[in-house]
Amino acid sequence: MRIIDCGVIGFHEAFVLQERLAAGIASGREAETLLLLEHPSVYTIGSGGDHANVLDSTVAVERINRGGDVTWHGPGQLVAYPLVNLGKRGRDLHCWLRFLEELLIETVGFFGVSGCRHNGGTGVWTERGKIAFIGVGVRRWVTMHGFSLNIHSDLRAYDKINPCGLAGCPVTSMELELEQPPSEAAVSMHLKKGFELLLNHRLPHLSDSGDKTN
Repeated sequence: MRIIDCGVIGFHEAFVLQERLAAGIASGREAETLLLLEHPSVYTIGSGGDHANVLDSTVAVERINRGGDVTWHGPGQLVAYPLVNLGKRGRDLHCWLRFLEELLIETVGFFGVSGCRHNGGTGVWTERGKIAFIGVGVRRWVTMHGFSLNIHSDLRAYDKINPCGLAGCPVTSMELELEQPPSEAAVSMHLKKGFELLLNHRLPHLSDSGDKTN
C-alpha cells in the first residue's frame, strides 16, 4: 500500500490524480494508494445529489462521480482518498463502507472521541453531531473519493447546505469534542499506521487473484 501526503491541494488537481491512479491500479500498473490531503474550501455533491440541499444560491458546487449528497471540504479537515482494488478484495461495496466507518471510529476513539454509526446512515457521529463524512465511487472496481474528518474545521461552512442531504443535520469536530484536540498531522499519522492493517483484516487480498504486485 502506497501512502501519499499531498498537503493542501485543489479539488480538481486531486481528482485528476485519482483518475490517473485508478486507471493504473485497474490495469495493474500502479499499486493501491491512499491519498491524504486538505482542500481549500469547496462544496461538492454526488452524482445523484439534490441541488435543493444547497441553501445559499451564491455557493458554487462541484458535481462529482461519487455517491452521497452535498458536503463541504476545507481547512482544518483531513480528507482521504483511498484507491483500492475491490476487484481483488471481494467486490463488496457494503463491506468497503463499513470498513471506512470502522477506520474512522477507531481513529477518533484513539484520541478520546466516542464515535458511532447512526440510524443506518453512512458516516460517523458523536452525541453532538456528524464528525466524519463518507462518499465513494468505483471505477472498474477501483475505489475513488473516500472520507473527510473534521478536526479544527470552521463548521459555519455547513450552514449553507443540508449536509449529506439531511436538513438540520448537526455537525461537530474533534476540536469541539476535546479539551485538547490533536493536530491534523497527529490524526493523519495515526490513520496511516492503521489503514492497511485494518484493510487487510476486513477486506483481505484474495490469494487466488494471481496479483503479486501489491
